Amino acid sequence: MTDEHKRPTLAKMYRAFLSECVAIMNAETDCKEININGDCVWGVFDTPYKSDVDNVIAVAARLNSMIKILNYKLRKKKYSQISVGIGIDYGRALMVKAGYSGSGINDVIWMGDVVNSACHLCNKAGRDYRKVIVISDVVYNSLNEHHQSLFSSYSDGWVTRYEGDIINTNMNDWYNENCK
Repeated sequence: MTDEHKRPTLAKMYRAFLSECVAIMNAETDCKEININGDCVWGVFDTPYKSDVDNVIAVAARLNSMIKILNYKLRKKKYSQISVGIGIDYGRALMVKAGYSGSGINDVIWMGDVVNSACHLCNKAGRDYRKVIVISDVVYNSLNEHHQSLFSSYSDGWVTRYEGDIINTNMNDWYNENCK
């Protein structure tokens, strides 16, 4: 995209993408932290119950639907479309305040295997024939039957992963009515 558009256009595209992702995640009470790193947005969700994990999948569906709507608006302006990957894993993470106090560089850092794994799942999602949302087996096994039925398994080396291209039906209905 950086080769196809000038900086003001890129800034508008990234701002729209980032702000909409943040708005969707920030609307969830289970979302405890949202971070932006370059063109990536990621969130930390508190999911002590299985139903909370289903809610994270619903957030992923809304994010995927939002990208569909945003890409329609970008196409209308003859801009490049945005492709994304959404990776979801479950586990314990360590939150540490790191940096140098008083320097302005003193941020909260999230660490742990779950953070690294979610990042790797995100990197695989939406690429090389993978669907947009990739989840770990731990997440899949925590889902209700309906959400499990929306994902298909694939082998990633010795590990089983699950992928899906799920959307929010209300947002999709709006898209079908308004984005023609």
